Amino acid sequence: MDRIHNAAASLRGLALGDAFGQRWFFRKGAERVDALVHRTTPEESPWNWTDDTAMALSVVRILHLHGHIDQDALADHFAHTYMADPYRGYGGSMHGVLRAIHAGEDWRDVTQAQFEGMGSWGNGSAMRVAPLGAWFAGDLDLVAEQAALSAEASHAHPEAAAGAVAVAVAAALMAAGRDEPATAPEAFLGAVADRTPYSEVRGGLRKAASFGEMTTWRHAAEVLGTGRRMSCPDTVPFALWSAARHQDDLVEALWTTAFGLGDVDTTCAITGGVVAARTGLGGVPDAWLAAAEPVPDWVDTGSLVG
Repeated sequence: MDRIHNAAASLRGLALGDAFGQRWFFRKGAERVDALVHRTTPEESPWNWTDDTAMALSVVRILHLHGHIDQDALADHFAHTYMADPYRGYGGSMHGVLRAIHAGEDWRDVTQAQFEGMGSWGNGSAMRVAPLGAWFAGDLDLVAEQAALSAEASHAHPEAAAGAVAVAVAAALMAAGRDEPATAPEAFLGAVADRTPYSEVRGGLRKAASFGEMTTWRHAAEVLGTGRRMSCPDTVPFALWSAARHQDDLVEALWTTAFGLGDVDTTCAITGGVVAARTGLGGVPDAWLAAAEPVPDWVDTGSLVG
């Protein structure tokens, strides 16, 4: 499998989901509900992506440069990218973390000091990692190892590592199964949970795998959470449930995820990155592609400038 192609397909889906999801923050109350019910896409253009995509670009850039996750290089790239464009919607704690790393503090000390020494279990570790899973598709042990390393560069809590592993494994399974029939959702989620470290994230995936075919997005959102706490346990299971239900339809997957609202740019980024590892951007309306902020051309070629 072509690593660059796999990662680029996933990244473009992630960026589309991020940009699509982010626009729903600009609608409120009945207007937002009506737009979702009638599937009226946001009219504002461009649909700008957020820190989800900015950090995913750093992950992919490091993979291009090193072929694996070099944690020092990744932490430095996160910080450099942040300082160049800090208004991408970074989470509150990440501002301090990335400024400190850019100022020369050791990333290990900075990340481990967060939240009274527990480290962050925020969903930032999971939102950016789907392209890594697509890159290493075919070796799930390596996927899990590299995903955990990528999480540690900014999030020291075990739940953050578990969230990253789950998303990366899901994307790897999607990429590896691109030419095969879709796996039953419960089997897909069970396979992801089997590779996810013992955690609340894994528990959420087990719940998601137990849902029947008739489970609605509303029930899934209420049981699993949609990122309102911005934690991996509260974000990853719902996003992957949506991806598992719509493995061959990126647009439907994004609509289903958006219905849950919550941290909707991040849930849609996760879903988009995972599903697009299988589908690419096939079936996405031209109007969506025209409205969404593009990602750099180097993601498709591996040719890096600067």
